[in-house]
Amino acid sequence: MTPSPPAVPSLVPRVVRLLGGVALALVLVACGSQPAQQPVSGVAGADRLVACPVVEPRPPVAGGLPEVSLPCLGAGPDVRLADLRGPLVINVWAQWCPPCRDEAPYLAALQQKAGDKLRIMGIDYTDPRPELAVQFALDNKLDYPHLVDAEKQVRKPFKVGGPPVTVFVDKTGKFTLHNGALTSQEQLDQLVRERLGVQL
Repeated sequence: MTPSPPAVPSLVPRVVRLLGGVALALVLVACGSQPAQQPVSGVAGADRLVACPVVEPRPPVAGGLPEVSLPCLGAGPDVRLADLRGPLVINVWAQWCPPCRDEAPYLAALQQKAGDKLRIMGIDYTDPRPELAVQFALDNKLDYPHLVDAEKQVRKPFKVGGPPVTVFVDKTGKFTLHNGALTSQEQLDQLVRERLGVQL
């Protein structure tokens, strides 16, 4: 009787296991190579700014914010303004704008006492020096998200002759404007009461 040849283990399971391991490794590498949401500006300190929120898409409303999407100065996704609802204060500013520096403490104080009654957002407008914009926001403790409008997309809807402009957005998404610098904390608080019905 002719002896049977020694059994040769099937290569199929080994190949399947090997390919599976390679695929898993590739997935892990790919996932690991995706950084957390990085600041658009890519400048030092931008990661210390408050990240922009993920905003639920909403249909635009008559008299509401424009259908303009702007990137975040810090980390976070682009924000489509038309998706935002209030009560919300949007301040259009630039680090090269002296009146913006004058009114910054009022906005910082508003953020401190707003709690969950009110949200604040900034728009850095046509600013050629993003590193100075980041430093401006940090130095003035503007601890709320900031968007970047490098191409004057909000100029017409917000009637921006030059910053600052403050936008008051109600809960329906409609907005009113205050063009020019805020002159006192009392003025800002009063505008919030009158335009948004929020008592601080």
